[in-house]
Amino acid sequence: MEELFPIFMQRISERMPELSLVDEDYGQLEAGLEEETYPVTFPCVLIGNLEAEWDNLAGGAQRGTVFFSVRLAIDCYDDTHYGSGTESKVSERLQMANRVYAALQGFRPNNSMTALVRTKSRFYSLPAGIKAYEYTFSFRIHDDSARERPPCICV
Repeated sequence: MEELFPIFMQRISERMPELSLVDEDYGQLEAGLEEETYPVTFPCVLIGNLEAEWDNLAGGAQRGTVFFSVRLAIDCYDDTHYGSGTESKVSERLQMANRVYAALQGFRPNNSMTALVRTKSRFYSLPAGIKAYEYTFSFRIHDDSARERPPCICV
């Protein structure tokens, strides 16, 4: 599964060249809350929170259901209240969030896994005018990397 994060990052980067950063999510947004500047540039997409539930199959192989999150973070400096003249910025942010979803929904990078499916979405605000649009995706995967192999009979 270690090869999947770079594939997801590449897919998003190719579909959304306007992003300033696509990276693994290791808490950059939360760490930035305590500092004067965020350790990321905006808009950015962070991929993380991978979780898998596994079932055993014959011969040491496993089948898993994998969940991971994708967060689009945007700094919101525009005053978007009704009558401000910049109300359209809200729609622009939501359209960008939908493009993140569309970049991954149905994507299937290899034959050992099913296509990605959005299972949850959540939009929330962080201090300093940061808006986060978070999607959780899931897929099923077959892993036979620990499969039992017959002993080698060497002559």
